Amino acid sequence: MVKARIQNKKLKISTAQELKILRTIVDLTSSELDLILILNEIVKIVTEMTTADSVFIYLFDDQREHLTLWASKTPHQKELGKINLKIGEGITGWVARENKLVAIKKNASRDPRFKSFDVLPEDRYEAFLSVPIVYQGKAIGVINVQHKKPHDYAPNTINLIHTIAKQIGGVIVSARLYLETKKKAAQFDSLIKVSHSITSERYLDEILNLIVVVTAEMLNSKICSIMLLNDKGEELVIKATQSLSEDYKKKPNVTVHGSISGEVLKSRHSLSIYDVRNESRYLYRDLAVKEELTSMLSVPMIVKEKAIGIINVYTKTPHHFSQDEIDILQMVANQAAVAVENTKLMEETLRAKEALETRKLIERAKGILMRMNNLAEEAAYKVIHKKSMDSCRSMKDIAESIILMDELQR
Repeated sequence: MVKARIQNKKLKISTAQELKILRTIVDLTSSELDLILILNEIVKIVTEMTTADSVFIYLFDDQREHLTLWASKTPHQKELGKINLKIGEGITGWVARENKLVAIKKNASRDPRFKSFDVLPEDRYEAFLSVPIVYQGKAIGVINVQHKKPHDYAPNTINLIHTIAKQIGGVIVSARLYLETKKKAAQFDSLIKVSHSITSERYLDEILNLIVVVTAEMLNSKICSIMLLNDKGEELVIKATQSLSEDYKKKPNVTVHGSISGEVLKSRHSLSIYDVRNESRYLYRDLAVKEELTSMLSVPMIVKEKAIGIINVYTKTPHHFSQDEIDILQMVANQAAVAVENTKLMEETLRAKEALETRKLIERAKGILMRMNNLAEEAAYKVIHKKSMDSCRSMKDIAESIILMDELQR
């Protein structure tokens, strides 16, 4: 009983402690714009001031539709960045939506707003304090404080955490903006690599393989693949992928009719799926489970208003693709389409050039036969054609042989 009373006793923070904490927060707001470092430092400060058994920090995505776990007191490396809550979902989602704090002394899991995650044992804790992180009057995230046993949060503790949440809002926004700027700079460098590869003299297979490697790195995806429409226009065939999985490389061609990839090709619009493992339209769900593929973004490869293929990227963990990510992948897809189109034009030019050279050689060989054997033009052509069929050699080879023999006899 004595132990229970101690655990339920309100933990008050002295004025000196409060000033020290606020000075630390001020120092933090003027420190380097390293988001992860900032969040972990906040977790440490809140843990020390509350003696909490658990401290979580969730942040909104760019669209303010989902909250993602970014930092925690206890090691949750596998869960960071993967646990997502919709706005209004659970106590955390409610706090973010309403921009109001919630303090529960005991039996937090019985609250009707509560949502449990199997991978988070902290969900079984008794006491729960959830405070919105605010910037310019809007919630941009949430700080959750939890205790294993019943715990009565003192008003000055709640007020101090609320003050901290307001103070750090701006620095979090700045740090995320800095992180996004660095990310965009890296993506810009990647786009330059893609552009350079297209204008290089490399073979198409080499260009496409370089594109999927750079794109996978740029978008932090597990698998990136380029699929091109076959000559009949009925199937999409994998032409390049940076995946090391033989099962993925050998998966059957995808039919245009009745497939997600075919839908993207025909509509010429991008399509993202949060979890392909639960998507009935996705044809290879078993392979997705085996390869640990979750979210997918598919964009068409368009050149001269025509879709000639698609690029797919997959993430290992659930991910909501931003408009920036969609736009970047579309730019890469269109550049890849240009590379394919340029290669086809080059191949057609080479074939036309070769056909012209062959025709000139045959015409010259015909002239030799007509002169040497007193043959009509049609008869001379038939001689070359018959010799080609009988010897299983091209008419170009036969013509070159006739020309060589004529030159040797001179």
